[in-house]
Amino acid sequence: MSIFENTQRWERDQVVKSLQRAPERQEDFTTSSDIPMKRLFTPDDVLGDYDAHNGYPGEYPFTRGVQPTMYRSRFWTMRQYAGFGTAKESNERYRFLLAKGQSGLSVAFDLPTQIGYDADDPMAAGEVGKVGVSISSIHDMLTLFDQIPLDKVSTSMTINAPAAVLLALYIVAAKRQGITPDKLRGTIQNDILKEYIARGTYIYPPQPSMRLITDIFAFCKDHVPNWNTISISGYHIREAGSTAVQEVAFTLANGIAYVEAALKVGLSVDEFAPQLSFFFNAHNNFLEEIAKFRAARKLWAEIMRERFGAKDPRSWMLRFHTQTGGSTLTAQQPENNIVRVALQAMAAVLGGTQSLHTNSMDEALALPTEKAVQVALRTQQIIAHETGVADTVDPMAGSYAIEYLTQEIFTRAQDYLQRIDDLGGALHAIEEGYINIEIQNAAYEFQRAVEKQQEIIVGVNDFTNDEPIQADLLRVDPAIEAEACQRLATLRANRDNEKVSALRDQLAAAARNTDNLMPLIIECVDNDVTLGEVCHSLRAVFGEYRPAVMV
Repeated sequence: MSIFENTQRWERDQVVKSLQRAPERQEDFTTSSDIPMKRLFTPDDVLGDYDAHNGYPGEYPFTRGVQPTMYRSRFWTMRQYAGFGTAKESNERYRFLLAKGQSGLSVAFDLPTQIGYDADDPMAAGEVGKVGVSISSIHDMLTLFDQIPLDKVSTSMTINAPAAVLLALYIVAAKRQGITPDKLRGTIQNDILKEYIARGTYIYPPQPSMRLITDIFAFCKDHVPNWNTISISGYHIREAGSTAVQEVAFTLANGIAYVEAALKVGLSVDEFAPQLSFFFNAHNNFLEEIAKFRAARKLWAEIMRERFGAKDPRSWMLRFHTQTGGSTLTAQQPENNIVRVALQAMAAVLGGTQSLHTNSMDEALALPTEKAVQVALRTQQIIAHETGVADTVDPMAGSYAIEYLTQEIFTRAQDYLQRIDDLGGALHAIEEGYINIEIQNAAYEFQRAVEKQQEIIVGVNDFTNDEPIQADLLRVDPAIEAEACQRLATLRANRDNEKVSALRDQLAAAARNTDNLMPLIIECVDNDVTLGEVCHSLRAVFGEYRPAVMV
């Protein structure tokens, strides 16, 4: 008897009787991407030639992982996204995390820094140090990494529009520690397209923004070879309300746009592609999330080898950082978030992440306390050392449900990529509002399901209680803004302002031609030109982005 015939027999002999005794909870079961979840998956639900579709770990198409031995050789990099208030306060938090066993730093910047304003700019008023660390000058950067050897840690910086400036500041800070750029390891997010889609911390219009990105690609290829020049981010796309399939599709569509931009300025694909990295979200649908990571690796490998003709296997690898889902955290019953984060982190590990940040239980209420951060970090360490899931490569492979979901996400994401290609690529799809509308519709449908209790969020729309929220919350002292402004006033009074003015003029002139801007930006920050001054010099040439109003 075939598997198909046996399945029919089981449905007839067992399921029908069972349903008479206990009907199923709902008529249809689907994932966040509306992928149907069958009652039972069998080998008939998995594509025939397993090796051809999945390969082996460390080999094309990398469905099963980018390294042959994965975590048997080395655990993923355990990061905690941190930064608040002053550089000094954030430095203390980083040293606390490193002392607790964290293996990489992940820097959160405040909103003024993210959009290119110094702490004393009127546009920064009331926002300095609120959602991340305030960085205006090389002196702030030196304080941020004081007593942290930059050749010994991997640093990820969540920065986009001013990514070139923050990378320059990091390079100069390392130089003053006696460390050359070729010894630096880490990542700048540097993903401006998702800012236009989902997040909004852009400065310049798309074309000059893409020019800055390709300047970074070219510079790092020659001078900072171990640095990931971009972290193409699905995280914020998912936080904006996308489905898992949309997260994969829109992220890889942006990746295609960056590759095309680099090729257009004369870079060879195998020169820069090994330095590309990705950043994904981990949400609550455990099986779908594991499959999502596997499908994304497979799809990117195919894109790079078949579409762009990359020859270096490192160019085919989708290496990614994962952060657990911020939008899944609840202010109600915040202790429940520990469970959510643990399951999301486990999905990321089972999906083969290279790096992981676990959110803290109190982040729906405020910036996390040290106690909450320690619990979040310990969650990763328990997964690594106590569960056994890191002892074999791709442990969920061969699950009929996982293999089915992997292929479904792969196919559905491919369909989205074809639609985006038909619109002329990611940039045109963004400008026409296609991607934004798709995400908005997905977010709307999810919210409707929550309101109808078709989606249950424990503690929010079911299993609620009336207990007041009691939490030890971190508060950012508003006095730090005045202190930051005073430090900048002292800096401006004591630096060589004639040299600063000359360097800013040189930067503006270089922005008007095709010179690579990175060397000059590094020279600027090394001579006390502030982040805001660099960005304002470029604003004067590039202008500012104003999104189209959609009706």
